[in-house]
Amino acid sequence: MSSHRPLRLRLRSRHRRPEWAGRNYTLLTAAAIVTNLGTHGALIAAAFAVLESGGDSGDVGLVAAARTLPLVLFLLIGGAMADRLPRHRVMVAANALNCASQAAFAVLVLAGDPQLWQMMALTALCGTGQAFFNPAAEGMLLSSVSGEHTHRAFALFRMAMNGAGIGGAALGGAMIAAMGPGWVLAVDAAAFAVAGALRAFLDVSHIAEREPGGGLLADLREGWQEFVGRPWLWSIVAQFSVVVAVVGASESVYGPLVAKDELGGARPWGLALAAFGVGTIGGALLVMRWKPRRMLLVGTLCVFPLALPSAALAVPLPLAGLVAAMVVCGVALEIFGVAWMTALHQEIPEDKLSRVSAYDWFGSTAMLPLSTALAGPAESLFGRSGALWGCAGLVVLVTALVLLVPDVRNLTRRTKEVTAVAPQERSADAEGPLGRLG
Repeated sequence: MSSHRPLRLRLRSRHRRPEWAGRNYTLLTAAAIVTNLGTHGALIAAAFAVLESGGDSGDVGLVAAARTLPLVLFLLIGGAMADRLPRHRVMVAANALNCASQAAFAVLVLAGDPQLWQMMALTALCGTGQAFFNPAAEGMLLSSVSGEHTHRAFALFRMAMNGAGIGGAALGGAMIAAMGPGWVLAVDAAAFAVAGALRAFLDVSHIAEREPGGGLLADLREGWQEFVGRPWLWSIVAQFSVVVAVVGASESVYGPLVAKDELGGARPWGLALAAFGVGTIGGALLVMRWKPRRMLLVGTLCVFPLALPSAALAVPLPLAGLVAAMVVCGVALEIFGVAWMTALHQEIPEDKLSRVSAYDWFGSTAMLPLSTALAGPAESLFGRSGALWGCAGLVVLVTALVLLVPDVRNLTRRTKEVTAVAPQERSADAEGPLGRLG
């Protein structure tokens, strides 16, 4: 019997989770899978709910803007609260609001004849929930992993999340075609309920309690100083304020319209979004093994392919060409995403993670409500193809500009984990939190 013990121990060790995949990480990953299964289908469903109620491209843009406007307005408050309160409680409360708003949206659509203002109001509630959820969730994830293999943890998390997006987008497109958008919205509401229940079990005992003193404005000022003191941080966020705006308009407004007019409806657009998810899985598998030393340089170079889907829709390419563009875009975006999360984890102090994340989200999404609201007028002014080519061109332009920032090109991955310090605490001759430059 004793001769078999080493074999059993070896087999058991093979099935044991890696040390970076702790309880919080596992719960966060499971909840993200559930949420993304519902949300990716619901985004398609919202657009087709507007179109099926008699709306046009301008109405689709207004509903999309109604979701993103409160997201922008409340992000900074959400980030400050997530660094002040237990992050998991903020996440659960936000999930509850999302569940209620999506359930009401589903009932409205299933009952028939939804009004534009009603759809805008309910999506605005959903956006408000996301404003409080996103900084808390990112801070919670970044604080849940440690060690030299954090890039693998982030890559696996994003792979699981985006893999769920593949199923959610494909299933959502099929359900819309077979049953209508209302049932997809109902599934999204149920997904938020399940995910919120999982997140209620997160453990925040490892996060030191904040000392009393200071208020909301003081917290925001402290986060702002952390943000503007790092050129690589604010320059990439400025870049993505444009990239997210034009890609968001292309995906949420022009994509469904091109699918309806040229590709055959919701199902092909769902397949195209699923292809993007396949690309993200491929990118995650790649970066689980590949650790580029200058991670932000490599990540920024991978932003250029984000122009491909807009260009494919502008032609428009047949479904096979659009799917290929979405796959390449997904691979590239995933490489950037893991590089970005690794940089934040490496450089930003734990007690400021949610506030810095809030400024990141705020800057990245600030122009999204405007771009989605103006998508319809831009189509009328330049034509749909011209507007889409403009989207692609802006992605290329701002990405080329951000490569001029030295810290973006030279930020170096550290081989040992050290405690990040604020920019003003660096000495002139120290290596500092940016790692070795040059």
